[in-house]
Amino acid sequence: MKKPLENVRLDRWLFAARFYKTRSQAVKACEGGKVKVNGRAAKPHKNLRIGDKLTIHHRGRYRNVEVAGLAERGLPPKIARELYVEEVRQVISRESEELIHMMKKMEKKIRPKYKGRPTKRERRKLDNMQDKMTGL
Repeated sequence: MKKPLENVRLDRWLFAARFYKTRSQAVKACEGGKVKVNGRAAKPHKNLRIGDKLTIHHRGRYRNVEVAGLAERGLPPKIARELYVEEVRQVISRESEELIHMMKKMEKKIRPKYKGRPTKRERRKLDNMQDKMTGL
């Protein structure tokens, strides 16, 4: 009979908990400083224990997670979600959320739609937009 795990390598756990599709992606994330264990950047060979707190920067957002279970191999999604407890992030007011949404929308409109070097006409338009933006 197998004895329960006391600790697991970080890269294996990230793969088992389905934060990354492959173990090599988990290794690259750890080496790139995108994963922190208890507030410190961690290497892939770092041993995790139950109760450790992770900060994972994945797909443009940060996730704060506490380790609730250990596993070395890939698991089905339902079981993998039981390996961690996600901390509730700060709630943003509805007005702030709408403001962020509007700012992102405006940013998309301002970006030029051409590729490569702009033509003389497009350069003039860009200069006019920049003058208007700085004149506010």
